[in-house]
Amino acid sequence: MLNTIEDIILSKDGRGISNLRDNLSKDYCKQAAKFVLKNKGVVMITTGFYIAKARASETDGPPGAIAIGNALDQLGYTVIYVSDKYTVKYLSAMKKNNALIVEFPIEEDLSSKNFAMNIINKYKPQLIISIERCGFDETFSYRNMHGVDFSNYNAKIDYLFSNKINSVGIGDGGNEIGMGDFIEKIVETSSLVRYPSITKTTFSIIASVSNWGGYGLVAALSNIVGENLLISIEEEIKLINTLVDLGAVDGFSAKNINKVDGFNLQDNSFALINLHELINRTIKR
Repeated sequence: MLNTIEDIILSKDGRGISNLRDNLSKDYCKQAAKFVLKNKGVVMITTGFYIAKARASETDGPPGAIAIGNALDQLGYTVIYVSDKYTVKYLSAMKKNNALIVEFPIEEDLSSKNFAMNIINKYKPQLIISIERCGFDETFSYRNMHGVDFSNYNAKIDYLFSNKINSVGIGDGGNEIGMGDFIEKIVETSSLVRYPSITKTTFSIIASVSNWGGYGLVAALSNIVGENLLISIEEEIKLINTLVDLGAVDGFSAKNINKVDGFNLQDNSFALINLHELINRTIKR
């Protein structure tokens, strides 16, 4: 029986990210949602995971980012999406509100630090949310689940998170921004990445698929405000189809197919279906 948001988003865990659960509060989605609601204003949402084999970014991350952005827009936040050149085109095609999109250039450390500081000073975010965005490893490189270094193709967005701004990180493998608090546990879990991210966030959300973690955050927000803010199953499928049409790939196979982390569209809908049922029951009560 899937009694909680966390139960749902950690279902079908094929990589062992559930091993980190004991390091988080039991209701970590609710705690993150309460934190988000305490930091209303400008929110930056970053995503985009480059798949080296395909030379394109993947289908996991952007749908979750859009789902979060849509929900926060409804709640009165000013939404700004931040990514590099491999993902901003997807976000531009997917967003449906007046959210801004900032392209973070792929540059050297100093230039990246300066760019991060410039956009923080310009937009003054109250909160930054990362979903399925690779984070620095201990050598300040970016490596995928196979240990391949793709630093030359990944903007150093981590520098946004080094400015003591309130933040939430969502990940599913251990090498994402926000997983820096769980390095020892990630290393102990052989099915997770060999090069965990050191980049920390104020709150973290783990899920079998990062998109599902994003939906989990929105579900928790929905519970608190008493309104279902989740995107529909049809909307999610449309978002994934749009991504694939624009060249995004399945993160597991590195193929330009309508899958997310190996899940076909039907199986991938599992999380949203169950979250809708759970939230609607909760709101009715």
